[in-house]
Parts: sequence; C-alpha cells; structure tokens
Amino acid sequence: MCQDEIASNGWTSVRRHAGTLFGDRPSTVEPLPLSITELGFPSSDGVVAKTINYAKATLHPQTFNHSMRVYYFGMAITKQYFPKQAAELNPVTWALTCLLHDLGTAEEFLTATRMSFDIYGGIKALQVLKDFGAPTDQAEAVSEAIIRHEDTGVDGEIAYLGQLIQLATLYDNTGIHPHVKNFGKLLHHTTIAQINEAHPRLKWSKFFSEIIRKEMTIKPWCHSTHVVNFDNEIEANQLMKEWDF
Repeated sequence: MCQDEIASNGWTSVRRHAGTLFGDRPSTVEPLPLSITELGFPSSDGVVAKTINYAKATLHPQTFNHSMRVYYFGMAITKQYFPKQAAELNPVTWALTCLLHDLGTAEEFLTATRMSFDIYGGIKALQVLKDFGAPTDQAEAVSEAIIRHEDTGVDGEIAYLGQLIQLATLYDNTGIHPHVKNFGKLLHHTTIAQINEAHPRLKWSKFFSEIIRKEMTIKPWCHSTHVVNFDNEIEANQLMKEWDF
C-alpha cells in the first residue's frame, strides 16, 4: 500500500469522538468568509465528471444539491480547522465521497434491498467508481467513508475521510453535533450563504426527514436509527432555516 495514498485518500486515522479533534477551537477561532471559488471543485477530473452525470441521473434533485453543499461545507471545515489534512487530502476523493454518500436513498435503491441505505450505498459506490476508472484505493476509501457516515460516536478510531463526511453532512442536515460544542458556528455566515445560494436547498429539511422516516418505517433495524432523533433534528434545522425553501 502506497503511504501517499493513506493521506491523499483520507485514510489517516483520527479519533471517532469529533469533540476531541476540535477541542475548544469552535469557541475560540473566528471563522473567515470563504468563497466557493476559494474552496474549489475538481470538475475537470474524468472520474468526477462521470460521477456528477451519474449522480444527477440517479439521485433526487434535492439530494444532488445536498451532496454539493456537503462538499463545500467539508472543504471549508477542513481548511479552517484541520489545515494539515486539507493540504494532504485529494479533492477528487472528497468530491466522489460527497457525490455518492446518499446513493442508497435513490428511488431505485432505497426499497430494492433490506440493507441500510448508507451500507448499501457504500457497496454500490465501490462498484460504480471502479466502473468509472477510479483507482482501487480511492474507490475503497470512498466506500468505507459512505458506509460509516452515520457512524457517529465516541469510542475508537475512524479514517479522516469518514470523520469529515460525518461533520459535513451533519452541518448541512441538522446544524448540530452531539459531541462538538458550538458546531453551528464553525463557518462564517457568508460562507454558508454562498454555498446555499449556489446549490439551493429545495426544502431539504422536510424532504430528507421524510426519507429517513421512510427508511425507518420499512427497515426498523436500519443504521439511521443509531442517530438518535435524527429525523426530527433534520426537520428542525435552525442553522439552515434562512435558506430552506
């Protein structure tokens, strides 16, 4: 295994307890406004281009926009709070993770299997990315991050890519984190506004809370039940309420 791939594909081991990663920085660091241009997006990469087309064709429009917001929120978080990882992480790997992280919620997949959406989605993403020509290590990193993106908790370790997708998805979905104080204040209001304006929410809070409730109804064993009160926290998202139309 190439050591460079460990960092660039986000395999670097970090604590699963997100609060220990941030420490008191959410209370002491004043976030800077970051534009979408500054954050960048690797649209010229061939695998990313194929994945964007696939995601647009497969996901609900609301989910595709959410996936794009997650990309930018994650980039903003890592650049401001984890600059070492930001410098090492391949933006392509991060983009692929974001584009496919909710693949299991697509209409054709959610009711096609008894598996939890995140687990099935991660397995499906691995197949898709290999078909698109992604390197094996990159495809596997994306797959693991997707499988673990609802696996919040305090014990053990997780790959940085998996931790970042948890942080970015919760930032967009609920605006709160069970283990990170002042989570909603991680990013500047201008950054949040630009991202939401570029990729409109399309009433995401209502839409996604209903997706989660649907999964929990038809699959009462699903992994989504691990995130306590997840559906209600999504629907009650105060951080993003300003743009949730």
